[in-house]
Amino acid sequence: MARRPSEHPTEAEMEILTVLWRGGPSTVRQVHETLQADRTTGMTTPLKTLQVMTEKALPVRSDTRPHLYTAAIPAERTQAGLLSDLARRAFDGSVRKLLVRAVQDGGLSQRELDEIRQLIDDLRQKTRPGKRGRQ
Repeated sequence: MARRPSEHPTEAEMEILTVLWRGGPSTVRQVHETLQADRTTGMTTPLKTLQVMTEKALPVRSDTRPHLYTAAIPAERTQAGLLSDLARRAFDGSVRKLLVRAVQDGGLSQRELDEIRQLIDDLRQKTRPGKRGRQ
């Protein structure tokens, strides 16, 4: 059975998107040089990947030469889509189950646990009946 194309970025595409999110608009050469820190690849690998990604509308390519690529979707939106997909596929659609597993098995530091606790407390404050959310 043939695999249908995913609406979510592949691992290689995520690496390139991360370069674009962190570094802003970048040429193929800049993306290649950033990726070279972790591995040795030819210039054609990121070029071909960016061409495929452009067809999928993941980055926007400038009309100038050399082309500048910019992530078309913010990191947070991409992460939310991947998280929703993971919850649907691996946790029967339950974000609660996903979060419980992440907290139980995530090897979180005390600081990270405190940040999560603060986030939950802040969300509770915003949703209390009779209380107005922060502006």
